[in-house]
Amino acid sequence: MSAADAHDAGSEGLAWVPGRTFIMGSNKHYPEEAPAHPVKVEGFWIDATPVTNRQFAAFVKATGHVTVAEKTPQAADYPGALPRMLRAGSLVFTQPKTAVGPKITQWWSFKFGADWRHPYGGRSDIRGKLDHPVVHVAYSDAKAYADWAGMELPTEAEWELAARGGLDDAEFAWGDKLSPDGKIMANTWQGRFPTMSTKPVGADRTSPVGSFPSNGYGIHDMIGNVWEWTADYWSTRHPEPAAKSCCIPDNPRGGEREASFDTREPEIRIPRRVLKGGSHLCAPNYCRRYRPAARHAEPEDTSTSHVGFRCVRRTKM
Repeated sequence: MSAADAHDAGSEGLAWVPGRTFIMGSNKHYPEEAPAHPVKVEGFWIDATPVTNRQFAAFVKATGHVTVAEKTPQAADYPGALPRMLRAGSLVFTQPKTAVGPKITQWWSFKFGADWRHPYGGRSDIRGKLDHPVVHVAYSDAKAYADWAGMELPTEAEWELAARGGLDDAEFAWGDKLSPDGKIMANTWQGRFPTMSTKPVGADRTSPVGSFPSNGYGIHDMIGNVWEWTADYWSTRHPEPAAKSCCIPDNPRGGEREASFDTREPEIRIPRRVLKGGSHLCAPNYCRRYRPAARHAEPEDTSTSHVGFRCVRRTKM
């Protein structure tokens, strides 16, 4: 069995996304989502679910791949970093027990030894979670998997078209209401983030892929569960809409590498890529990025307990 066959066999397979022109972005929410603008995307195949621990384990077994989270960081890449922090690990969410302020360091911590096999650090493992999305994968890990599987990472435009499921003007991947008739449509935070979760014990992090309804293209978990890497470099805004229909962007590839760096940390030259879809930590009172148009910047070297990915197979580009 080839790597591509192993990939497809280990999931619910691939879903076809018909090519067309659609309105990408939104003028109604966070500024980085604007302006809404038409783009044209060719049809493509996409994973019906995020890549799972089971699939990623098959990749590691076949290739011996070592993820970024499993490697010791190099001091030259992180000027000013404390020597004691230059150890292998990854960012893990820990729910605070009491009321907190707006600083994310109150619920995110860098845990030594946290990686895809040990999602919470320490002695945690993925037993019973083989069908959960793989997490603690940096951009290079996701790309290495895609290359092995004979696929690619989606562009932001491809990802957003797939997430919309054929609904052009809807707020969410399933319609205009977050919970139509009280039905939970995706794995997002239930309760008040970050101190109160109303989910059952043990259900407050990732969920098995396919646990929630698919969208109109038969794709699961495009919203919630885990954020997903795209191939595009981060840009603070979308380009302005084309003035003429003849000039609509065709299969756009996002921002420029040089413009993706975080200006708040000019000494650290780590490019950032676009994440899409939100995660199990998105909540109405904190992060309303559980929508197809929503987007977030992530440094290529950064892995966390709520970021994963899926792959695409293009017919042409």
